[in-house]
Amino acid sequence: MKTIKVSVVTPDGPVYESDVEMVSTKAKSGELGILPGHIPMVAPLAIGTVRLKKEGSTEYVAVTGGFLEVRPDKVTVLAQAAERGEDIDVTRAEAAKERAERRLQAKEADIDMQRAELALQRAINRLKVTGRI
Repeated sequence: MKTIKVSVVTPDGPVYESDVEMVSTKAKSGELGILPGHIPMVAPLAIGTVRLKKEGSTEYVAVTGGFLEVRPDKVTVLAQAAERGEDIDVTRAEAAKERAERRLQAKEADIDMQRAELALQRAINRLKVTGRI
């Protein structure tokens, strides 16, 4: 089966590099599936999961925004933040989710609601990648 090279990179350095059979992720415009030989494109990413199909299994990387660059032989994910599923600290992610939910429920004037909502989305995404949600 044909493969495509994938790199997930953050400002802190590379998070994932491998040859995979398919990449699927959520762009701001909707769900994308990329196979080897895909037409070149660039798409902004939403908070979501990059799913990497390889040798009959799927690996997951949680990403927090950024861009997806596709070339026929390579996919590069330039993410603000990214974590492989097995590297996520579940206890920390659950604590972040609870903290964000408390902030949103409090509805206090000094709380940035948009920031709290984004923190909740990031925490939920990290927990989904680990299979906890």
